[in-house]
Amino acid sequence: MLDIKFIRENSDAVKENIKKKFQNDKLPLVDEILRLDAAKRAAQSEANDLRAQRNSLSKKVGMLMGQAKKDPSKLSEAEEAKAQVKANADRLAELETQETDFSEKLTKLMMVIPQMIDSSVPIGPDDSCNVEVQRFGEPVTPSFEIPYHTEIMERFDGIDMDAAGRVSGNGFYYLMGDIARLHSAMTAYARDFMINKGFTYCIPPFMIRGNVVTGVMSFSEMDAMMYKIEGEDLYLIGTSEHSMIGKFIDQILPEDKLPQTLTSYSPCFRKEKGAHGIEERGVYRIHQFEKQEMIVVCKPEDSMKWYEQMWRYSVELFRSLDIPVRQLECCSGDLADLKVKSCDIEAWSPRQQKYFEVCSCSNLGDAQARRLKIRIKGADGKMYLPHTLNNTVVAPPRMLIAFLENNLQADGSVLVPAALRPYMGGNSVLTPKN
Repeated sequence: MLDIKFIRENSDAVKENIKKKFQNDKLPLVDEILRLDAAKRAAQSEANDLRAQRNSLSKKVGMLMGQAKKDPSKLSEAEEAKAQVKANADRLAELETQETDFSEKLTKLMMVIPQMIDSSVPIGPDDSCNVEVQRFGEPVTPSFEIPYHTEIMERFDGIDMDAAGRVSGNGFYYLMGDIARLHSAMTAYARDFMINKGFTYCIPPFMIRGNVVTGVMSFSEMDAMMYKIEGEDLYLIGTSEHSMIGKFIDQILPEDKLPQTLTSYSPCFRKEKGAHGIEERGVYRIHQFEKQEMIVVCKPEDSMKWYEQMWRYSVELFRSLDIPVRQLECCSGDLADLKVKSCDIEAWSPRQQKYFEVCSCSNLGDAQARRLKIRIKGADGKMYLPHTLNNTVVAPPRMLIAFLENNLQADGSVLVPAALRPYMGGNSVLTPKN
């Protein structure tokens, strides 16, 4: 959410930013916001004048009533003053109602105005305009055929989607044996990887209140992703970023306590609305998965430095597991409304002969901090808003796909890179059962 003062002083720039995000249907909202803002400020100004008059009028009434006891001719003047006090009180009540109404309408409209994107963001309507920036590691195409990832898992008796379907429906799975162990090994390795980078490990709440949901994401994301607990003001998290940023709601952070660098483990729950292609069957796009996340809360001048560092951590981790990756810069139309800048890290799929998304790194500027009322107290005592960032460390379902395809051998075995062996009982290779 943008600062109303910024919109007031830069309405043309706000409209141009909306055009860059190909959301022209929101352009009229800017003028409506300016109209409501002007009406609200006029009501506030008149209300403040009436409040200032209230004490002096009350004193005048008291004085005139006292004089009327001695001089009855003053009674009518006292009654007029009393009538003015009542009229002012009625008008003030009316203005306060207007202020509340204007504020609610303003907030509702401002919540859908997108954040100002960074000047470096490529312009385009959708993800087809995302731009490859660089590659890390050489993509390898083996001489043997790579099966679909669930077929690889089945050779290890490692997955049962039929049973999950009977128990929970589509979009769920049972992981078993070596595949389940591999899943846990990846999250444990990712946890220690981030701890070694100086991040504080955290296990957050897996359910959050509605005011936190609207503080961390746009309405469109909320509708497409979040599961609500029936009869309660609670939602299942779609990623631990939601509760991790929510941790700081309504807090004043001392400047010398920044940056806050946290890495968190959680299950994630998503509706995953919409139709998906054939490559998104299996465990690619599911309703429940687990993830290791990283978040940073920092001073505004440091956020781009952290953005650069965070996506590079993902690259380093994937390369340590012998998985080639590339960085893909997200275009304006592919950015969620709260994001200033974002990139995806995509892993190489030898089977598909293309890259697919495994991590998403985002700088949200002060959007979440403004919605959640997170503030920094500077050394001079002044308050200002921090910037917030998030990035996937690993999300094992997709990481499993990338790992299995890139480490599969011709005989069906799977190599375990050195970095992961301590988490796999020292095993250097996994042998299929079927």
